[in-house]
Amino acid sequence: MSITELLAKGGPVIWILALYSSIGLAIVLERYFLFLRLRQLPKNWMARLGQLLDESQAQQQIAALKGPEANVIRAVVEAQSEGVKDLRGVGERVRGEEIQRMEFGLRTLGILGNTAPLLGLLGTITGMIKAFMVIEQAGGKVDAQALAGGIWEAMITTGVGLAVAIPLLLMLHFLEGSVERRAKKLSRCIALLLERRSLEPVLITEVQQTHQWENITDGV
Repeated sequence: MSITELLAKGGPVIWILALYSSIGLAIVLERYFLFLRLRQLPKNWMARLGQLLDESQAQQQIAALKGPEANVIRAVVEAQSEGVKDLRGVGERVRGEEIQRMEFGLRTLGILGNTAPLLGLLGTITGMIKAFMVIEQAGGKVDAQALAGGIWEAMITTGVGLAVAIPLLLMLHFLEGSVERRAKKLSRCIALLLERRSLEPVLITEVQQTHQWENITDGV
């Protein structure tokens, strides 16, 4: 059976499923090429992140870096130069923006993949209803071959719906895995940047508490 015959026999549901397939394919290709263009942070930079905020030329060093990780690092370094105290908050905000940019279209892809089988089932049910309406109008005297032909034509939509849904859901899983891996790398960059500085407030607090206790117990 050719594509033209399939579209003709399947009815309007087949046309909708064909539209589903086209939109899903466009999203998958666009996201795939986006991930290919997103540059990875050089491996030698991961070891330098712990001391980066202490370097005076940090902004000049990261100016040539590209990619989500570089954007997070650049935002934290610029925030520190501007005197921002909540550097982790800045990093998490930029991380969220980068993840949102990478996840664009995946929700639509999930909706298409999950509703395609249901749409195919709907086409099958409506086709079966029409077949049994013909039987009723003929008073039960219907050629078995003609009835079988009407039923398999109705079943086409379920098959097409599954054929559209399975690849879309597989591609969705692959793209979500790519986003999750980059999200973990972004979190690691923030942790490496700030893990040394996260100890400073704790040490200061402990010193202050010690002095306060000494003042209270002074002379006892």
